Amino acid sequence: MLAKYRELRNARAGVMQLGQDPFGVVFDRILSATEATLGGSRVMLFGTNNYLGLTFDPSCMDAAARAIREEGTGTTGSRIANGSYGGHAALEARLAGFLKRRHAMVFSTGYQANLGALSGLAGPKDHLLLDADSHASIYDGARMAGAQVTRFRHNDPEDLRRRLRHLADQPGEKLVVTEGIYSMLGDVAPLRDIVAVKREAGARLMVDEAHSLGVLGKAGRGLAEADGVEPEVDYVVGTFSKSLGAVGGFLASDAEDFDLLRLASRPYMFTASLPPSVIASVTQAIKVLETEPSLRARLRRNVAHFHDGLVAAGLSIGPSVSPIASIRCPDQATAIVFWNRLLAAGVYVNLAIGSATPGGKPLLRTSICAEHTPEQIDRAIMIIRDIAASLGFFQPMEAAAE
Repeated sequence: MLAKYRELRNARAGVMQLGQDPFGVVFDRILSATEATLGGSRVMLFGTNNYLGLTFDPSCMDAAARAIREEGTGTTGSRIANGSYGGHAALEARLAGFLKRRHAMVFSTGYQANLGALSGLAGPKDHLLLDADSHASIYDGARMAGAQVTRFRHNDPEDLRRRLRHLADQPGEKLVVTEGIYSMLGDVAPLRDIVAVKREAGARLMVDEAHSLGVLGKAGRGLAEADGVEPEVDYVVGTFSKSLGAVGGFLASDAEDFDLLRLASRPYMFTASLPPSVIASVTQAIKVLETEPSLRARLRRNVAHFHDGLVAAGLSIGPSVSPIASIRCPDQATAIVFWNRLLAAGVYVNLAIGSATPGGKPLLRTSICAEHTPEQIDRAIMIIRDIAASLGFFQPMEAAAE
C-alpha cells in the first residue's frame, strides 16, 4: 500500500543524509514560549507561530486547568451528538462579539475550519477563486466542495479581476478566498484592492486570518480590521493555534441562515468537539487580546528588531514586515545544512522545502513571539548571520553597496 510513496521515502532519506530529520524533531521539554530543551541542550524557539506567547500565559493555563477539573478531559462526541457543552456556545458568542460578527462556529482544528467552511458554502455549481499560494487546507476544502476552482496569481488583484470578468456570465456564486498573512513568506494580502475587485464583480469574499489574528489591527482582529474593510468581508475563518496559543478553528459571518452550516458542514458534524480545557483557554486568550494591547506592541517591536537584523546581514527575506520571516536559500542542500547548523547552535526554525513553498524554493522559515527578549533576538540574528556567512550565500549590505 505504501509503495507509491517510494519517491517520498527517497527524498526524506536524502534530507537525513545531511543531518537530523527536520520533520521529526521531538523536544525533551518546552520551557517557555521561547525556549525548550532538545537532546539535553537548551534551544531558542524561532519557529512556533506562538506570536503572542499565550501558550504560557498564567490566566489561560489556569482556565484550562479549572475546566479539566470541573468537566473532564474531553467531550467524546461531535457537536451535533453529545459534544456541545455550555463552554462551546459561550466561546462562539465571545468570538462573534470580538470579531464584530453576528455568528461564529467553532471547529476542532484550523484545517477543519477551512474544510468545513468551503465545503459547506460552495457546491458543484459554484466558483471558488483561490490565491495561487493558498494554504493546503483551502485547496482541500475546495476539492471537498466539488466547486469549480479558478486560481489567480498570488496577491494580484488585477489577475483576479480578469478571471472574475471571464466568469461573469457563468451561473453559480463566486467566492474569492485570500489570506491575511501568508504562512510561508509572511507577506500580507492587498486586501483593499481585492475588496474593490470583489465588489465590482458582485462576488463574495472569505479571508483566512489564521496568521493575522492577534497580530494586525488595533484590536487584533486581523488584516480586515487593519485595512478598514471588515464590512466587505463576508466570511472570516481562522485558527486558535497561532496567536491564541491552543488548537481549533472558527468561521464567522453576518450571513443569514448561518446556523444551517452546522447541518451541512461534514467536518463540523462528524468530528469530536474541542475539550473543555481548550475551550476555556481560548476564551481567556480572547480576553487577553482585548485587554492587553501591549502584547501586540511588544510583538511589533520584536518583529522590527528581527527584520532589521536579517536585512542588515544581507539576507533575502519576504516582502512584508510581519511575524514570519523566511530566509531564501539558493538550493535545498544548503537549506538543510543551514537548518542543521542553526539547531546545533541552539536556534530552532522551520525548514520548508518542496511543494509547500512558493515556487518550490527552499526556505528557512522563522516566526517571532512577543515574549522573545531583545537579547534572544540579537543572539539569533548573530547565529543566523554567522552561519549564512560560513555557507557563503549572501553579501553583507556594505559589500553589496560597493
